[in-house]
Amino acid sequence: MPVTLTRTHYIVIAAVIAVLAAAVVLYEMRGGAVQQMAGPPAALAPFAAAKAPVAVPQVAIDDAKGTRLALSAFKGKYVLLNLWATWCAPCVRELPALAKLKASVPSDHFDVVAVDVGRGTASDARLFLDSHGARSLGTYVDSNLALLRAFGAFGLPLTVLIDPQGREIGRALGPAAWDSPEAVAYFSDLAKH
Repeated sequence: MPVTLTRTHYIVIAAVIAVLAAAVVLYEMRGGAVQQMAGPPAALAPFAAAKAPVAVPQVAIDDAKGTRLALSAFKGKYVLLNLWATWCAPCVRELPALAKLKASVPSDHFDVVAVDVGRGTASDARLFLDSHGARSLGTYVDSNLALLRAFGAFGLPLTVLIDPQGREIGRALGPAAWDSPEAVAYFSDLAKH
């Protein structure tokens, strides 16, 4: 027996389709349940937002006391993870800018985690940071190069923006003007969400 659709049926079907379409649009606008920010400012080039959030590899680093910390220890806030080495001139030049960014953005929802991926000790990294205008950065080292492998780094500096859920949402291969007014405003706004 064929089903006859009335005008009321068509109205109900159209309303259901409209509601579903609105839900999809809202979901996409929020980045698939991730609040999307305006794209990064041009001053942050080569930093670019990821097309879609990607789970961060679960590797561990050492802090100043030699305590192993998994990247998941930083969940709950935005983290700008920077991989640097003492022998990398562009890395060394951007360390003060990262320190200024860290000091400029409220730390309750944002942190800069600069990790020395060279072969030195935590005390070597601390002395180096202190002598290169980066006292406000914490001391983190990855002497077994786990981060380089996990993030597929083929050059330094590599900086990865991680969201509070532990997903990569942006990346820069090469130095950026992390302390520019536009960068500070971008990360300050991001930390509010």
